[in-house]
Amino acid sequence: MGNVTRRGVALLGSTGSIGVQALKLISHFPDRFEVVALSAGRNAGRLGRQVLEHRPRLVAIGDPRLRAELEGPAREAGSRLVAGPEGLCEVATCSEADVVLAAVVGAAGLLPTWEALKAGKVVALANKESLVMAGPLMREAAARSGGSLIPVDSEHSALHQCLRGESIESVRRLILTASGGPFRTTPIEELAHATAEQALKHPVWEMGRKITIDSATLMNKGLEVIEAHWLFGLPGDRIDVILHPQSRVHSMVEMVDGSVICQMGIPDMRGPIQYALGYPDRFEGPVGPPDLTKPGSLDFYPVDGARFPSLALAYRALEAGGTAPAVLNAANEVAVETFLGGGIEFLSIPAVVREVLDAHTARPIHSMEDILEADRSARSEAERIVMKAGRT
Repeated sequence: MGNVTRRGVALLGSTGSIGVQALKLISHFPDRFEVVALSAGRNAGRLGRQVLEHRPRLVAIGDPRLRAELEGPAREAGSRLVAGPEGLCEVATCSEADVVLAAVVGAAGLLPTWEALKAGKVVALANKESLVMAGPLMREAAARSGGSLIPVDSEHSALHQCLRGESIESVRRLILTASGGPFRTTPIEELAHATAEQALKHPVWEMGRKITIDSATLMNKGLEVIEAHWLFGLPGDRIDVILHPQSRVHSMVEMVDGSVICQMGIPDMRGPIQYALGYPDRFEGPVGPPDLTKPGSLDFYPVDGARFPSLALAYRALEAGGTAPAVLNAANEVAVETFLGGGIEFLSIPAVVREVLDAHTARPIHSMEDILEADRSARSEAERIVMKAGRT
C-alpha cells in the first residue's frame, strides 16, 4: 500500500444511517482514517457507544438536555464533551479534522456545514439540504476559505466521478437516476391510502425514515436537482431525472458530442462514502463491483408527473431562486414528519408543499439570517396547513 497519510474525520450526524455506515467503513481502514470528532442530535445512547468504540477527541450532542447521558462515556474515552447547536459547529471546525462528513438530516445540518466550509474544510456532503437551502452562501464560503465539497449522495458521487477530467463546457446535461421508490407501479388511486409502513419499504436502498419517504414522493430527487445545480453549475433545464428501478446506474452525463458517460455500482452507500472520504485516491474496499454477467436488464423510464408531483415543485423552486428552495425544504420536512406521525395522508405531502410555495414570494439571499427566516416562516405556514388538514 505504500505510505498513506492518515486522515482525521469529523462526523456530523454519526448516529444516522450514513454516519453508522461511515464508521464501519472507517474501521475497515485503520491506517487511512481516524475518527477525531463525533456528533449527534438526540440519540445519546448510540452516540455513547460510538464514543467508547472510536474514542474521538471531541464529542457533541445537539440536545443539551442529553449531556448527562454522555458524561460517563466521554470521561472513559478521554473525549471532550460539548452540548447544544454550538457543539455541532465545534465538531464541524475541529482542528484535527481533515475531512468533515456532513450527515445530519434536514435543516439541522445547515449551520454546521456552513461553519465547516468557512473553516476551509473538505466537506463530504451527505446533507443535501445545506445546498438546497443556502447554495449561494455555501459556494461563497468555500471559495473564500479554500474549502471544498465532495458529494456523498450516490447520484452526485456518480456525477462527480463521470466529470473527473471533463470541462463543464463539454456537458450537455446531467441525468439523475431514481429507483421510483415503493410506489413506482402502484395505481395512483391507491396512493391516497398509502401508509407510512408501506412508504418506508424502499425496494432497493436502506436509508433513514425521512429520506425514504422523500424517495417515495420523489422529493428526494427534486432536492438532488437543486443540489446538482450548486455542485456542478448547470441550470435546472440541463438537469434531468429518469427512473431506473434496478439502481445500478447511479447517474449519467450526456456530453455535447452525444456520448453518455455513466457510473455503475451495487446499491451500497459505503461506496460513495469511501469515494468522498478518500478523494482523490481510489483504493480497494469492502464494496465489490456489480456482476454484469448475471441475468437482468437495465430499464429506464420517464418520470410520471401525475404520480410524482413533488419533482415539479422542486424545479419550480429552483427556477424561482432566492429563498424559494429553503421554503420548499422546510415545508417538505414538516409535511413528511406529520405524515410519519399519522397526521396527514401520503398525497397531502406535495399538497402542503405546493400551498406553502404558493404563499411565498421568493426573496434574494444576502445572509444566513435570510435563509433562517425563510425556513422559520415556511415551517410556521406548513404547520398551520397540516393542522387544518388534520381537522378536515
